Amino acid sequence: MDRFRSAFNSMIKSERYSRFTLQPAEDGERHVEVKLSDDATDDAAEAEGQAGGSPSFRPAPPHQNRHSICYLVLGTLLIFVIGYLVGFISHRKPQIEPVNCEAAAVLETEDQQERSPAVVAPAPEVQLDWKDVTQLLQQKLTSQAFDRTLRDFDLPRRSAGSEEDMSVANRMFDEFKKLEMAPWTDIHYVQLQTPDRERPNRVLFGSDVFLPTGYLAYSAPGRVQGKLVYGNYGRQEDLDVLQKKSVELKGCVLLLRTGKISFAEQVDNAATKGASAVLIYPDSEDYKYVADTPLYGHVHLGSGDPYTPGFPSFNHTQFPPTQSSGLPKIPAQTITANMASVLLQRIGGPEPDADSGFKGGFKSLTYRLGGAENVTVEVNNVLVNKEIHNVFGVIKGFTDPDRYVVLGAQRDAWGKGYTKATVGTSVLLELAKAVRDMVEKDGFRPKRSLVFASWSAGEYGSVGATEWLEGYMSSIDKSVFTYISLDGVVMGQGSFMASASPLLYSLLESTMKEVKSPLGSGSVYDMMGKSKWEANALRPMSADDPAYPFLAFSGIPSVSFHFISPNMEAYTYYGTNLDNKDHLNYQTNHRTSEITALAAQFAGQMALRLTHDHLISLDVSRYSSLLTKVVARVYRRINQLSQSGQLKGVNPTWLNRARGSFQRAANGIKNAIVNTDLSDMEACRILNDRIMRVEHTLLSPYVSPIETPFRHLLLGRGSHTLASIAETTDMEQLRIQLALATWSLQGCANAMVGDIWDIDEEI
Repeated sequence: MDRFRSAFNSMIKSERYSRFTLQPAEDGERHVEVKLSDDATDDAAEAEGQAGGSPSFRPAPPHQNRHSICYLVLGTLLIFVIGYLVGFISHRKPQIEPVNCEAAAVLETEDQQERSPAVVAPAPEVQLDWKDVTQLLQQKLTSQAFDRTLRDFDLPRRSAGSEEDMSVANRMFDEFKKLEMAPWTDIHYVQLQTPDRERPNRVLFGSDVFLPTGYLAYSAPGRVQGKLVYGNYGRQEDLDVLQKKSVELKGCVLLLRTGKISFAEQVDNAATKGASAVLIYPDSEDYKYVADTPLYGHVHLGSGDPYTPGFPSFNHTQFPPTQSSGLPKIPAQTITANMASVLLQRIGGPEPDADSGFKGGFKSLTYRLGGAENVTVEVNNVLVNKEIHNVFGVIKGFTDPDRYVVLGAQRDAWGKGYTKATVGTSVLLELAKAVRDMVEKDGFRPKRSLVFASWSAGEYGSVGATEWLEGYMSSIDKSVFTYISLDGVVMGQGSFMASASPLLYSLLESTMKEVKSPLGSGSVYDMMGKSKWEANALRPMSADDPAYPFLAFSGIPSVSFHFISPNMEAYTYYGTNLDNKDHLNYQTNHRTSEITALAAQFAGQMALRLTHDHLISLDVSRYSSLLTKVVARVYRRINQLSQSGQLKGVNPTWLNRARGSFQRAANGIKNAIVNTDLSDMEACRILNDRIMRVEHTLLSPYVSPIETPFRHLLLGRGSHTLASIAETTDMEQLRIQLALATWSLQGCANAMVGDIWDIDEEI
């Protein structure tokens, strides 16, 4: 060992090493001294450096000792062998009997089972294709189920905010809770208008005093007298007929028959012409029911609580009191057909032309235009504050739960409301049960969420739904990408009609092809003339459609649809006490439950298609046709005004260029879809973002929700719409609105583009 140690030290001393020193020079700077040295020369070099005072560099002389190296190698091997032997002896295990591997595995498994419960690997999820989904839905939505549900929800009365209304709300909440749909309630305190029990509304005509029980909510109160004038349906063209016949409209009381347009539009048109009051009745040509049937409705040209326009009616909200611009300034009242018959017999005045369409169904009298006899209208309606509840349940999506389809139905009505409320509420509940069952038992995994909503105060102008939209507008427009209305989905059999955003036309068409016809053979698509289905089934969405606030106020693609009897445009018994089970059974030939099941399947398939595919089923290209038609109307109107000299310095080219930008953006989305792997969820989400922007960006940002709540550029109401621009006679207003509409449309096109650097700057 001594010899080994000596050799090891000798070898170490022979190794050269480097030394770095900082040594001050005369100029005050430090210089680096690099030395490569060994033990033999180190001391001498150090001494010389100190004597000379300057850095030096000398290579070390070679020095090798072969014997030392050999001893080092042998010593290393010896240490290794000794260490190995010590480790082997200290860690040696006692010898054991050889064990059969299979037996050992069995014993080990049994031991683990005793210590902890077995973990069973989850079975792989089975992805249902679309055919499986539709078959499951059809199996679960049976007429037998609807027999029970329709019977349960058939109530004698269900006015908004009443005990019956609250009872149904609680029932829906409990049902959603049983289905584990995380239910919640949205509460509002709204102003509703009802007749004054102490002072009934009256109509005085000569010696006759009429006390109608029906009424029009949100009418202006007051007592008015004026010349009685018959104005047919109160449309603009009807009032033009009166003016051509030199019938004075200013200060008159207009007698109108219900139909064609809403009560609110009738009253608004009359007020625009200077009428002092409006009376509305059901003419026997349009309504074949008992002549003393009272009529109910509302005349707010808008939706929601008209005393909190643009913001929600939450409790204790400290907003300044204001009123909707859609509230009428003149009294309006409904009367029965019998009352109207008395008025028309003694109205006097000239007869309308035979081709005017003014003649109604009363065979015992001659329809005259009036203007000769006075009539007095007294409306004493009062405002009441009501608490209303909207009830919600949700089936959450598995991929994009933050995006959802909303299916909604109102549960209140003027009377029994069987068609208006019972059917829709039943469809809402049975659909929720069916889809929940598909998720729990059949492995259905919707990618996006489905929200089921039960609204209150729908009869007063979608009050409950609109208050919800106003209360959560900032989040709803980024999450809700479709609304499906279930109100009035069954009105008869043999025909079908729908109103929708153009984005949903393709989805409507594909669903019509998949749902069977209530006539027994073929599909709904076949029943409506196949390729002619748009002309036969599509209708413009009216202002009193329950889906309209979602589309025109909030910019959410929306749809309402109805199974209806041929040659009917509306349900005869809406707004009366005759909306009951017997009358609907008559219209459906006693197949109400069966057709309700078909309607539920139709709504369900649209909702599930929107949540099943990676790509949202909204077709941007379907807006192109509507946009081209409306822009062409504006283009022709401006050219006519320019040629006549009424309008100078206005060029419609900019609007046409904005339309072109929209078209190119729509084509860009279409091309992106073609070139995208639709199984790539992230890529589809990016595309869905672009598609979801379209409807909302068609809302004009330049109008007030108080003055103009329906802000949609193409489907809204007001001076900002392209349709209004094409008809206005105010040249200064045309200049302003044309500029704002052009940039609104260009903004929509910009929003549809995927990246900001791809924005079309053609304009």
